[in-house]
Amino acid sequence: MSGTQVALVALLVVLAGFVVLGLGLSRWHSLTRRVGSFRCSLRVRGRWTRGIAHYGARHLYWWRLQSLAPRPEHIWPRGGIEVVERTAADPASPGGAYLVRCRVGSGPGPRPEVELLMTPEAYAGLTSWLEAAPPVPHHVI
Repeated sequence: MSGTQVALVALLVVLAGFVVLGLGLSRWHSLTRRVGSFRCSLRVRGRWTRGIAHYGARHLYWWRLQSLAPRPEHIWPRGGIEVVERTAADPASPGGAYLVRCRVGSGPGPRPEVELLMTPEAYAGLTSWLEAAPPVPHHVI
């Protein structure tokens, strides 16, 4: 390979890196600027993964922070989220993050539990959003 070809390949690699970085920053900006979005880590198989959660009209959406995926990684129905337990993540730090265990999903049978790590403000927003859900329609036969 000649020196010109090496320089061209290096330029293309640098350009591709800038494109990926730009896409990542654009995604992060659009996720964090939405009304109803908050930072929320999720414990997956014993490991915490940082992310952004967003309140929708009928669902809670969760995106992995370090990803380029255009769709949320998890979608939980509003009527299928039940807060089981809330504890301080670090009891020695008043006003610190909360560890929130929730049952998610809908339908018969056991529902999986997820663990979320969020600020007290985000927790207050989550519980308010859950309590403000419209009533479930009951069909009379």
